[in-house]
Amino acid sequence: MRWVLGILGVVAVIGGLVWSLQRSMIFFPDRIDPGEAAALVENGTDVTLTTSDGLELGAWLLAPTGADRDTAVLYLPGNGGNRAGRLDVGQALAREGFTVLLVDYRGYGGNPGSPSEDGLATDAEAALAYLSANGFPPDRTIYVGESIGTGVAVRLALHAEPAGLLLRSPYTSLPDVARAAYRVPLGWVMRDHFDTISRMPLVTSPTTVLYGEADEIIPPTQSRHVADAAVNLHDVIALPGTGHNDSIWFGPFLAEQVASLAESAR
Repeated sequence: MRWVLGILGVVAVIGGLVWSLQRSMIFFPDRIDPGEAAALVENGTDVTLTTSDGLELGAWLLAPTGADRDTAVLYLPGNGGNRAGRLDVGQALAREGFTVLLVDYRGYGGNPGSPSEDGLATDAEAALAYLSANGFPPDRTIYVGESIGTGVAVRLALHAEPAGLLLRSPYTSLPDVARAAYRVPLGWVMRDHFDTISRMPLVTSPTTVLYGEADEIIPPTQSRHVADAAVNLHDVIALPGTGHNDSIWFGPFLAEQVASLAESAR
């Protein structure tokens, strides 16, 4: 009995630590304000997103530099850095003729607050509200999710169906990612789940899935499962030898796939 109680005590201590520290192991924000968009690019404008829970978040709006498609891209980033690290892919999308909203979640890029699954969802809704108020309702907007942002994008697609959905390195759920990384089931103690696989069959928008076959963070099999669960799959592209944060994801290649998705959704 003492042995059993000892094991339970150890499990309780580990569970408590995971519960209290897990968000610092999931979210890696660069909290520095990246400055004014116009100081970096001629087509950039600073905008403010107001969330339903009262936060004001800085973001960048990039005007199209190619032939204007009259379509917006809502770019929902991964769990690290800030919007400055997505400027190159934003400009690649602008060259394809898209109006691009580069978002920083709460706690990122000089923004107030601390990130969480519900917080990121609220931030994405604020970004969509901004675009809608400025002439780009969901049916003229493509959601692009990067890594953890794929879970945000899929959840948003259930709230407001977009013209298209592009998921770069998606995962089935955050507990599944944790299990793959640590070889133990942690779902029972995780506060954020991002349960993409259960939501994906409910999304009817044309969907493209991109992933690297050498992804060291998101198991490629999980990305494939997400693609298999899509009911309106436009395309799935697996890049051999490509890792999670390789440069190909942050430039023309991704922008070209978004353009292909937009053309198919007309």
